[in-house]
Amino acid sequence: MNGGDEGAESAAQASPPQPLEWKFSQVFGERTAGEEVQEVDIISAIEFDKTGDHLATGDRGGRVVLFERTDAKDHGGSRRDLERMDYSTSRHPEFRYKTEFQSHEPEFDYLKSLEIEEKINKIRWCQTANGALFLLSTNDKTIKFWKVQEKKVKKIADMNVDPSKAVGNGNVASSSNNVSPKPYLANGGSPSKEFSFPPGGIPSLRLPTVVTSNETSLVARCRRVYAHAHDYHINSISNNSDGETFISADDLRINLWNLEISNQSFNIVDVKPANMEDLTEVITSAEFHPTHCNMLAYSSSKGSIRLIDLRQSALCDSHAILFEEQEAPGSRSFFTEIIASISDIKFAKDGRHILSRDYMTLKLWDINMDSGPVATFQVHEYLRPKLCDLYENDSIFDKFECCLSGDGLRVATGSYSNLFRVFGCAPGSTEATTLEASKNPMRRQVQTPSRPSRSLSSITRVVRRAGSDVPGVDTNGNSFDFTTKLLHLAWHPTENSIACAAANSLYMYYA
Repeated sequence: MNGGDEGAESAAQASPPQPLEWKFSQVFGERTAGEEVQEVDIISAIEFDKTGDHLATGDRGGRVVLFERTDAKDHGGSRRDLERMDYSTSRHPEFRYKTEFQSHEPEFDYLKSLEIEEKINKIRWCQTANGALFLLSTNDKTIKFWKVQEKKVKKIADMNVDPSKAVGNGNVASSSNNVSPKPYLANGGSPSKEFSFPPGGIPSLRLPTVVTSNETSLVARCRRVYAHAHDYHINSISNNSDGETFISADDLRINLWNLEISNQSFNIVDVKPANMEDLTEVITSAEFHPTHCNMLAYSSSKGSIRLIDLRQSALCDSHAILFEEQEAPGSRSFFTEIIASISDIKFAKDGRHILSRDYMTLKLWDINMDSGPVATFQVHEYLRPKLCDLYENDSIFDKFECCLSGDGLRVATGSYSNLFRVFGCAPGSTEATTLEASKNPMRRQVQTPSRPSRSLSSITRVVRRAGSDVPGVDTNGNSFDFTTKLLHLAWHPTENSIACAAANSLYMYYA
């Protein structure tokens, strides 16, 4: 019997998982029909924390908005609550608005006559401590370390006077004990301007007392500011698994910081040539390995990924491993280098694989195999005839993010017309789903089988979706809109749940 069980188990492992059926969960900041979107409200960053219980978004107005999970909170108590907790394991994640704060303000660099916009480029969660949440946020130039904590509201009571009562010698001393609309003033506010001392003064003065009420309020406090370390725009920040350090990357340099020290950083990668005319590629994204504190990867505008080991030298200009795909002979064109530029890289949770997104494709790389990607997923192949138009309207420079599921079996990325794609990357999987960021994600879904271009038994495979060759029409036969693009999305770390941003709206889906 045991042998039969083992055989069934191995057969189950060999067969790829079934494609997921995605359903709408929630939307925050939904637009009404015809409502104009304010530029400052457009979401520019999304990030789940490691537990998946908190979600942060940043926008072009420099604000960070935090959401917290409500369906799996351990409140204990009544039997009904406990039953709900048992049920919550099979429910999808639900979030509610927690708080928001202004992270960055617009600035002006007088030395370079340069405006620094407040837009949040990246958010990264740090380790929690003493019930407080910590996170890093960055705009083009300045990184900030935030602490968000619940604090009990302190109020001042036992005032000598009650401004809501008529003041007289007889009742001044006892007036603070009377029930009135304003028995105390919150946060030490002063009495109303109409107040005047009674004739003859106040017979007895008492020191007001500070009372800690049962009310709590969330307070966001900027603990540290890491500034003046980047000449070019910061495109990435990433926490180290050691919990003490993080990196920040711009076009030409990667700096290593200690969270506790804001006035100095170490430059660990510098690709700036002695003569800027010799510059051929720039850094586009960088991320620490999820478990090895000495390893990090960064991508370039030439479509390559470099894995570096901090133990090798202080300045890691020489990489440990280079990942790049060889160009097919005769395929070079004016757009080749532009569309090869990697806009985002992400490590899988186990640290074995790296997911990269360029303009046309998603690629999955095995860090133990530098000969080429283990899988390539076509995202924008149907746009190849339109590259000239995309170059004219600058859409070809759009930077789409990518993400992996916590179990490493699926990958996702955004596209135009507020669409996003989910691909299965388990061996033998042909899952390739297109969804729309709306309350009906399957509205524009047409089941088109994925057509593998090579044998799935080979170590390297390419998953393609059948698409239309008609210009202006996407893979499902719908016209596409370059003005609505889904650039930012994040996968819940432990469940099949995706959060994605369509302009100023945050949509959440589960499967």
